[in-house]
Amino acid sequence: MAAKAQVKIGFEVSFKEPQAHYAEVQMNISGLAKDYVDVKMPVWTPGSYLVREFEKSVEEFKATAAGKAVKVEKVRKNTWRIFSAKAANIQINYRVYAFEISVRTPFIDESHAFLSPTGIFMHPDGMIKSPSTVKIIPFNTWSKVSTGLTPVAGEQFTYKASDFDILYDSPIEVGNQDIFEFTAAGVRHEVAMYGGGNYDKEKLKVDMAKIVEKETAVYGENPNKYYVFIVHNFLKGGGGLEHLNSTTLGATRNAYNTAEGYKGFLGLVAHEYHHLWNVKRLRPIALGPFDYDNENYTTNLWIAEGFTSYYENKYLHRAGFTDVNEFLKDLAGGVATVLNTPGAKYQSAASSSYDAWIIGYRPNENSKNNSISYYNKGEVIGILMDLEIINATKGAKSLDDVMKAMYLQCKTLKRGYTDTEFKAMVEKVAGISFTNFWAKYVNGVDDAEYVKYFGYAGVDVSSENATPGKPVTGANGQLLNNGNILISGTTRNSAAWIAGLNVNDEVISLDDVTVTEALSTIRLKSPMISLDVLPLVAKKNIGDTLKLKVKRDGLEKEITLTLKENTNVRLKATVNENATPAQKTVLKKWTGV
Repeated sequence: MAAKAQVKIGFEVSFKEPQAHYAEVQMNISGLAKDYVDVKMPVWTPGSYLVREFEKSVEEFKATAAGKAVKVEKVRKNTWRIFSAKAANIQINYRVYAFEISVRTPFIDESHAFLSPTGIFMHPDGMIKSPSTVKIIPFNTWSKVSTGLTPVAGEQFTYKASDFDILYDSPIEVGNQDIFEFTAAGVRHEVAMYGGGNYDKEKLKVDMAKIVEKETAVYGENPNKYYVFIVHNFLKGGGGLEHLNSTTLGATRNAYNTAEGYKGFLGLVAHEYHHLWNVKRLRPIALGPFDYDNENYTTNLWIAEGFTSYYENKYLHRAGFTDVNEFLKDLAGGVATVLNTPGAKYQSAASSSYDAWIIGYRPNENSKNNSISYYNKGEVIGILMDLEIINATKGAKSLDDVMKAMYLQCKTLKRGYTDTEFKAMVEKVAGISFTNFWAKYVNGVDDAEYVKYFGYAGVDVSSENATPGKPVTGANGQLLNNGNILISGTTRNSAAWIAGLNVNDEVISLDDVTVTEALSTIRLKSPMISLDVLPLVAKKNIGDTLKLKVKRDGLEKEITLTLKENTNVRLKATVNENATPAQKTVLKKWTGV
């Protein structure tokens, strides 16, 4: 232990060829006198449940020990062995190619560098708990660094991490980002905007602060003193990834001045900020300490992500960005999304969580038919659970109380929760059994009893066919340059599914009318198209047939579809003006305003 305590690990990151998307990484290890040293790069990044094989982007890995070049051997896909012959000082140099735009992968070009740390840094095997320092040397046209890492006093652009879990959880933005700050819940917040945009900094300061205050109020404390929002503004952007004291957000640069775009951005802020508690600290037991070499399986992502999706709507409403009608519309829309996804009847929320590694981040053309997102199903479970708790306690308690109690439990025990512990806390707060609820909605595939649950709050929910009286094919595709449509998906039990229309079939004509002719009277906003938008289909009735000529593997084939009624529904939620006092109590507690 004494020997390990003397080990020092430091990194320098520079950018010799940012236009070619490279980072130059120098890793220095001193005080580790061994015959050889193994260094490892993570194969995934926490919060994004897919093995991404970051090591594939590493080039020119080489090392010196005591100032002399030494043998290096790759011993696993993400592990390099340096034969250091007990030398006290080792220098490792490698380059990382970074050209994938996302919140979870490094990206570098001439305008900036986004260092997603699991795709940049390595750690000595068995030393994940060791501290390290990182010095950033910006490219000569860049002048700023934004990160949640702790600065080293007196050393520009140099930071320290108490262990590699902290380093891997601290993205770094390097460039000329537009930086502004606000204080909320006693915490200083930095917002680092890359890519420009029509945002109003003063308005964002006020509105983001409102969200921070509402979220902190649920948990009773904010675990940080400093927090960083790294925002990447693109022509069309989206997505977010949570970290312990920061987040990376993707946004559309010129959508801030539209009601939908601004609400979408604030919703993303609310979602990722809520992860400060839910998943980063209030977490499933499988998600920490992390195994960076392999998948980390849990059945509880429906809580970690699904509940967070639900809470982003609650926070937007509590902060005054939506009224009660829009709040209910958003929640009813979430329920409808699950009802309208065929795979929801085949995959449970627990199974969806566990299979995130093989399905959630790697969907194929049939995923909608046999699986459901734990975001979507978890959001619905959160709605139902919240209403069940509020109703059972006559408005005294809510899901907020469960979340706060579980956060404090994880903090006290210094570990994550088990599924059994989470269920037990729900039952303790509600004062009733949730065994049947778990069987139906968490481990089962029952449809949500939305009329019953919304009814607790005096909210009436009506259902109608999404396209009443209109026939549907259940087939989607992409318009090709040759004027044909390439099928990209069919819906389970739809007309296309039953008739055997396949993904990758190229539709040439419909009822002997070419696709070009069939599209001649409409204007498409996108090459992605549903066959149902074709006027030729829309004019038909449910039960009519549609003859398709398709090309499959270069051979022409005829397929006849018998058009069916749309199985999708639309839900409309409205507050009952004649609600009982008990229902009004539930509604007030539920909305939190």
